[in-house]
Order: sequence, then structure tokens, then C-alpha cells
Amino acid sequence: MPCTTILVGKNASYDGSTIISRNDDGNFDTKKMIIVQASQQKKKYTSKIAHLEIELPDNPLTYSMIPNVNPEQGLWPACGVNSMNVAMTATESISSNPLVLGADPLVYYKKSEKRGQKDISGGIGEEDLVSIVLPYIKSAREGVIRTGELLEKYGTYEKNGMAFSDENEIWYLESIGGHHYIALRVPDDKCVIAPNRFGADIFDLEDALGEQKNFICSKDLKESIEKNHLDLNTDGKFNPRHIFGSHSDQDHLYNTPRSWYMLKYLNPHGYGFDTTNPQYTPLSYDIPFWTTPEKKVTIEDVRYLLSSHYQGTEYNPYNKGEEAGRYRSIGVPNTDDSAIVQIRGYMPNSLKAIEWLSLGGGIFTATIPLYMQVQDFPSYISKTTKEASTEYFYWTSRIIAALTDAHYHDSISENEGYRSNCFNEGYRLLNKYDQEMLQTKDYSLTAKANEEIVSMIKKESEKILNKVLLTAGWHMKTKYYRGDN
Repeated sequence: MPCTTILVGKNASYDGSTIISRNDDGNFDTKKMIIVQASQQKKKYTSKIAHLEIELPDNPLTYSMIPNVNPEQGLWPACGVNSMNVAMTATESISSNPLVLGADPLVYYKKSEKRGQKDISGGIGEEDLVSIVLPYIKSAREGVIRTGELLEKYGTYEKNGMAFSDENEIWYLESIGGHHYIALRVPDDKCVIAPNRFGADIFDLEDALGEQKNFICSKDLKESIEKNHLDLNTDGKFNPRHIFGSHSDQDHLYNTPRSWYMLKYLNPHGYGFDTTNPQYTPLSYDIPFWTTPEKKVTIEDVRYLLSSHYQGTEYNPYNKGEEAGRYRSIGVPNTDDSAIVQIRGYMPNSLKAIEWLSLGGGIFTATIPLYMQVQDFPSYISKTTKEASTEYFYWTSRIIAALTDAHYHDSISENEGYRSNCFNEGYRLLNKYDQEMLQTKDYSLTAKANEEIVSMIKKESEKILNKVLLTAGWHMKTKYYRGDN
């Protein structure tokens, strides 16, 4: 699926947390957030898309996910946190090139053409990965190792990037062709920006095939590169983006502008952005995969970027002018969910993992913090129905977003106030319950905290819905004013 990923190392974040985040951009797929208890995890996993059966390990962990409400095309769990406070977001659809895909083709499901013949299963993909990886890992590094083993064994039918985090490390893995991959540890002082394009532009192949301190890859990756003449580098450096990535016209409309905007936000005075001749433009292929931000990065910064649409530039689709809407925005209407997972290493285990959740639209929806080490989530986010209903956060958010977009200039001020109020109140409640649980050592209050936070978002969402609905009503084409004289 078309998505955007932002990763923040612990020394780059405002409080020393590791932060991984992603917009899950789909097809207006209805979403909910749930807890899967260890006892509920099946021993055998069967994928919907690839018709693949996978035997799963014993002793799974409890974990959260954000699955589709309608399971006909699979769960598509998006992201989650397990009971060991390890997080995963999967996946960021990425690009490739014909040399790579010709050398190691993707593994598609093939239905038998003749009666009596068996169907041929496909590989693993975004539909599956959280369910078959997250319950079985106890660190971010283990997430890379397990995913790599699955890719080598079963292959994949799509090109994906995915992130893993614990309180100490963040790792990012990118698949290569049908069976290969590279993974790298995000430096603690860096932020990664990844918008639907093979991103890594730094890699130590010697470390990946040896000590694996900061890099990991497929065991035969070096041989595959040499055998298939994939290395396009001419300077002696190993730049994986040149080898495995794309350089297409589509990148210039869809991918590189998002990298440019995020880099510009994180480094407003770097790379010449405050001059008339910046180092990078929306059309630059060589925008760096990671950067050291000019200031510590907050949750609000991450959410601003994930919901951004080139504000402050001529490319903002809500502007007037020839350039308005030229490039694919980061926040789009079909963002089914947007999740920012924060692992706070300085807190007790029960309080370490916080997921900042937005459902049903990329730009105009509010974001709330939720404690992850709970038995269940409130029904407003966990019991979403397939049919539209304001009884659920997903649907209420979708309606708010659609009405605000339709009457942007008349509604945006109210909408910004709504989102800001929810952030402010979310932080207040988070701080309140953090302090209470640290003092009392009663960590069961996480469930009560989530209930109060969700109750707040329901109340605030109903308020803004009333306001934007009234605005929309006054702008209906049949309105007519009749004076007394």
C-alpha cells in the first residue's frame, strides 16, 4: 500500500524514546485497534492473498494490531506492540527496478489451470507480516532476523519496507526482489524519512555478512549482486539505493517530493533550504535516507509531517495556482490509520509503550495516546463496524475529514483547534496517569486511563462534527435568504 514512514532515534527524540511511525494508506479500509492474547494466536497461519500456510512457533506473546474490520482480503494488521514492548510497523510499499526483479522475481500465487493440479502458493506480504513476526520477537533485532528468515524461506509477492523498535534500538528492513533483503540499525541521533521508495543509501556489506553490528542482509546477497550485474555504483561505495532502487518519472510525482518536504521540515536551516539555491528540490533522487534534525523531535512533529500536504509551499492542494496539488501529499484521504509508537525506556515495563493513534483520514483527524500493555481497548476504537456509525472513532473521523476538506477555508480553523485540543488533553491525561501509577505502583490503571482518553476523544469529536456539519449545511447549493423587505 502507498504509505509514509518516519523513524526517530532515541537521541533525536524529545524524551529519549525510540519512535517509529507510519501512515497506513489503503483503500478506505475500515480499521479498529485490538489486543490479540497469546492464547488466541493460532498454531498455523493461512494467508488470504497468497494461499500460504505457515507453521508458527510455540509460546507466542500477546500483541496489539490495527486490522481491517472486513477480513475478506486478510487482516492487514498495520502495526502493533507486543508484551515485551517491542514494536513493529509493516509495511511501507517500496520501489525497485527490472534488473532486481528479473534476477529474483516476486513470488505470486498461481491458481492451477488444469483439474487435479495443485495451486502454487505465493509468498508473504503486508497482509501477513505483523501476525507472523511480532508475537515471536523480544527485540527489534530479532524482528529483522525472523522476517529475514521468512523472506528467504517463503519469498514475497511485493516490495516492502518495515520498522522494528524496542527501548534501545530501531531497525529498518527493505525487501529486495522475491527472497532477499537488507536491514540497518537507525543511528540514535538520526531520523529516517521513507515515502514508498527504496530508501537506504548507506550500507556496510562487510558488517552485514560478518559481525552484524549495525547491518544485516540475506546470506547470499553479495553473490546475487555479482552474478546478476546489479551494482551500478561507479565511485567504489556501496549505495544500495543505486543497486536495488528506482529512478523513475513516477518518483518525481509520488515519492521524492515527500522526502524533500520532510527533510526541509526537520532541517529548515540545513542543506541550503534557507537560501535561494537549496541542495535538494522535490525532484532530487539523492535526498538522504536519514538526517540529524536541528532540534529534538516531538510526537507533534511526527504527526504534523504524517498529516502534511506541503503547507507553506506552492504545492499545497488547498492553494490557488498552477503548482497547487502537483505532488502526492503525505496526508491523504485514504489514510486508514496513522500510528506513532513511542517506547519510553525510562518508564516501568507496564508504561513503556504508548501508541499515538489516528483513524480514518490523514489530514484532519485527531491523534490520541494509548497505553499498550492492557487486556483490551475501549469499544470506540476496538469494536468498529463495517457500516458507517458515529459510535466509532474511525467513522467519526472519516466524516469530520470529508466535511472539513469540502469546506476547507471555512472549517480549517475549527479543525486545527480540535486537533490541538485533543493533543493537549491527551498529554494532560497521559501525565496524570503516569504520575499516579508511578506513585501507587498500580499499573492496572492503564485500562482506566485509556477509557478516559477515549471518552475525551469521543466528546471532542462529536463537538467538531457538529461544527463542520453546520458549516457544510450553510454552504449547500439550495440555500436561500428571504428578506422582510
